[in-house]
Amino acid sequence: MKQKNIEIAVKNMVCNRCIKVVREELTKKNIDYTHVDLGTIYFNHLISEKEKEILKRTLEKEGFTLVEDQEAKVINQIKSLIIENIHHGKEKSSDQNFSSFLTSNIGIKYSQMSKLFSEIEGKTIEHYTIQQRIKRAKELLIYNELTLSQISYELNYSSPQHLSRQFKQITGLTPTDFKKTGRRIKLDTI
Repeated sequence: MKQKNIEIAVKNMVCNRCIKVVREELTKKNIDYTHVDLGTIYFNHLISEKEKEILKRTLEKEGFTLVEDQEAKVINQIKSLIIENIHHGKEKSSDQNFSSFLTSNIGIKYSQMSKLFSEIEGKTIEHYTIQQRIKRAKELLIYNELTLSQISYELNYSSPQHLSRQFKQITGLTPTDFKKTGRRIKLDTI
């Protein structure tokens, strides 16, 4: 019989470099794990309180936090799915809207998720998603490999004008002005 993986959520683990750092720290501390994804460490066994305390201290030194209450775990899952989808190209099905995508991956009604997210984060899931899309647009503009039309398509905007409006609303700059003055942001500082 296959044993179910035990998951521990980790806050602030938002990029591939973060995953690498967590793996290295787990290995250094001889903490046996199955695998690491954005925002989550998987174990094939329950970890002891001693291992959990070592894990907690180790992760905190690297800027990460163990997420222990259920509401915080849900928020962490929502953020991880949004970041994976936008920054790492983990595309949702084209016939599925974003709320359905989150619901199917988290297993909670969207209205409950939305209310919880707003209460804890002080902003809506939609606003957080827009912020992440704009951060990704900034990265793509700095790389200077895609046109604004290509970026708007990649980020599922209805048009380059829609992206430009939201970009200016969030940053105060047009994409063109940002491209002239912008600097590459690090994903792990988000």
